[in-house]
Amino acid sequence: RTMNTVNVGNIPIGAGHPLVLISGPCVIEDRDTVFAIADALKTLTTRLGIPWIFKASYEKDNRGSAKGYSGPGEDDGLRILEDVKKQFEVPVISDVHQVEQVAPAAEVLDVLQIPAYLCQQSSLVLACGRAGKPVNVKKGQFLAPENMASAVGKIRSVGNDQILLTERGASFGYNRLVSDLRCVPIMQNLGCPVVYDPTHLIRIYGLPSDDPRGGEPEFVPMLTRAAVAAGVNALFIETHLDVTKAKCDAVSMLRFDLLEKLLPQVVELARLVREWGEDAPHLLRTDFSTGKVCEV
Repeated sequence: RTMNTVNVGNIPIGAGHPLVLISGPCVIEDRDTVFAIADALKTLTTRLGIPWIFKASYEKDNRGSAKGYSGPGEDDGLRILEDVKKQFEVPVISDVHQVEQVAPAAEVLDVLQIPAYLCQQSSLVLACGRAGKPVNVKKGQFLAPENMASAVGKIRSVGNDQILLTERGASFGYNRLVSDLRCVPIMQNLGCPVVYDPTHLIRIYGLPSDDPRGGEPEFVPMLTRAAVAAGVNALFIETHLDVTKAKCDAVSMLRFDLLEKLLPQVVELARLVREWGEDAPHLLRTDFSTGKVCEV
């Protein structure tokens, strides 16, 4: 299936378009912290010419501990995101967890994001589709990439074809996630641009997100470069100016100074990939009965 272009504000995402960065802190901590991170990202992405969408969660519902910081909540969180959107002239994205959150979130957000563990929740997926905004569905760690056809079909069934699919690893056992880059062309062949999230992929589950053993951020640059070489359409990289003070996913967010070093590399790599014409899916399979190679 031909990949659809998803338009987020004035940013097109899809085959033939520039690599897009979705970035910000894991969760909204306070207004000053959010604005400082947004300001740094605005400066960096403007200098490098990277289309940028700001990401921060106003609510984190999947926490390892009941005492874990879960964000400022819907009212305050959406207000801060709306201010970021206006101040920095940037589209914004955040998670929605319940059907009741969709309508107020859609008034502010440019993209509604469905968390990985809710990607098969029909009521939520359909409600997001009906909101008429682009939807980013994070692939469940428990699903094969082709199984994301279910979520895609639900959203299309309500007349919305503005769908992004995010790869953030697969579980082949316990705790550590595995990155299978075959996910990129397989999900692109569902007709959707694919986003790659290395900062959630390197979490070590079962340990708190502020435990130094709870993540392996040293692998984020390598995984990111590999994903760009595989032809992803956008990157989802959570970052912070001081990860030691982060209230959520402190051990898995990429330090901003390291993001500054990584982005010029992936911009150049993405340019080469697009020059080679490798940013569109082109899966081939051999028909062994005839010996012919044909597109899937």
